[in-house]
Amino acid sequence: MEPGDITVILQRVEKGDEQAADRLLPLVYDELRKLAAARMAAETPGQTLQATALVHEAWLRLGGDSQPAWQNRAHFFAAAAEAMRRILIDNARRRRAERHGGAVEKVSANATGFDVAAPVNDEEILLVHEALEGLAAHSPRKAELVKMSYFVGMTFSEIAQVMGITTRTAERDWAYARAWLFNEVERLRGRTG
Repeated sequence: MEPGDITVILQRVEKGDEQAADRLLPLVYDELRKLAAARMAAETPGQTLQATALVHEAWLRLGGDSQPAWQNRAHFFAAAAEAMRRILIDNARRRRAERHGGAVEKVSANATGFDVAAPVNDEEILLVHEALEGLAAHSPRKAELVKMSYFVGMTFSEIAQVMGITTRTAERDWAYARAWLFNEVERLRGRTG
């Protein structure tokens, strides 16, 4: 499957082609499954949500068989990544509320660093989510770029094309966003500020 195949199918879906709509899920399923599996690998061990369930839930949140108008493959996968992100956050919130009556779990003061690509537990996922929301309020474009890179795994050139910016600007935005998120997560943990 070529990336352009998905764009063609998405354009046909937008024009009301029912056969194209039927072909869309099988065409994107493997990519969505790989994306979900990568996201689930970074989740807390013992996670009850499986990659297949994450794909299906994301598909439903995207509209199921009644897909909205997608501009292209990148637009579709960016939306899918956002849907998966929201599902994981909702799941983390639900599990946190179930544990100890919803009490926040302590985070070790000795924990080192922050890598935007690897939250390891529910608390980290929620910290990254809150920090990302703060970044979105501060700089929506940079927050959107983080979502496309982190949740979809898009390259900087793909992101640049979707966002209408240069690849170099995407790389600079990424560097800024990572530093900003690191500082914000540290602040949220109560280590600084």
